[in-house]
Amino acid sequence: MRPALVLTLALIVGACTGNPVVSPSPSAAPHLPTPESISPTHAPPTDAPPTPEASAQHGPPPTPPTPEPVVFNYAYQEYDVPAGSHPHDVAPAPDGTVWYTGQNVGRTGRLDPATGEIVEVLMPGPGSAPHGVIVGPDGAAWVTDQGANTIERIDSDTLAVTTYPMPGDRAAGPHTPTFDADGILWFTGQGAGIIGRLDPSTGVVDLFDTPRGPGPYGIDATPSGHVWYVSLAASYLANINTLTGESTVFEPPTPGQGARRVWSDSTGRLWVSEWNSGQLSMYDPVSGDWREWRLPGLASLAYAVYVDELDFVWVTDWGSNSIVRFDPATEVFHSYPVPTADAAIRQLLGREGELWGAESATDKLVVLRRVVTLTIID
Repeated sequence: MRPALVLTLALIVGACTGNPVVSPSPSAAPHLPTPESISPTHAPPTDAPPTPEASAQHGPPPTPPTPEPVVFNYAYQEYDVPAGSHPHDVAPAPDGTVWYTGQNVGRTGRLDPATGEIVEVLMPGPGSAPHGVIVGPDGAAWVTDQGANTIERIDSDTLAVTTYPMPGDRAAGPHTPTFDADGILWFTGQGAGIIGRLDPSTGVVDLFDTPRGPGPYGIDATPSGHVWYVSLAASYLANINTLTGESTVFEPPTPGQGARRVWSDSTGRLWVSEWNSGQLSMYDPVSGDWREWRLPGLASLAYAVYVDELDFVWVTDWGSNSIVRFDPATEVFHSYPVPTADAAIRQLLGREGELWGAESATDKLVVLRRVVTLTIID
């Protein structure tokens, strides 16, 4: 018997400005539900069973081949940003570039991973401290600026900045943004205890008070467009009525858990990083059920959460300086220690085959790229 042939394929390959660090621990691919396994109803077969003559003539049907095992490895790569930037949030764009907020210097940067080149955009507001950034349906970067109390749109071609102030100059402190299915930008205001809504077509900003005062933090929209957020200070998950701006609160099982960020998976389940409890929790809006899992570290601090295109759930653990992957199919965690100590990754976003974070304490951006290893036994 010949030895096994191992074929390694990087799904997303970027030009390296340094040596990637490859995780030595492979993990199995998740089982993703097929449409048939999702729906309880199956159509009856339309073909009649073969006659004995037909079976004798053609023989038994061939046995389908057994799928080859596929495992995933992940390779880290870090990119330096200007010293003193303290990058807070990061947003990979469809064109291959990556936006980040330089919270400490009042600038938003754009990295070209292929060359390592960075272009910075000076935020116009006085006291600017850009916090969150996402790429909108229009391809522009949308920034929540806590220091300037504004939302900014950065054109991806011209880098021109459009500013949207808060109504009545109310100190909302825009924190984290998301877009709903109608292209409306929603954002949290942590210190002010508000939820904001910006209609890009009109430029109108509306603010809504949230239950229990200050605390709204992470926010995300499900694939169907429902908008959910969590409150760090008040420890709850909430759904927004996008017509009225009203919030409906859903209580996690652990009191005072410190729900920090939230992300939806492909089915609309909400995954929550719990800062105080060191847990990852999940709420299913269809069944109304909660589940909780303790992160593997001894002193875990779950900060950011993100669900990738394979429905793997990723969490940044400040206690172990790791990015942790959770497989909902097996309920198994796997930790990937960050190459640089005390990185303080506050947020995660990704695109196919890539998971991006900003190391706020080390002035670096970091990517964890997926590498597929196909093992063929012959």
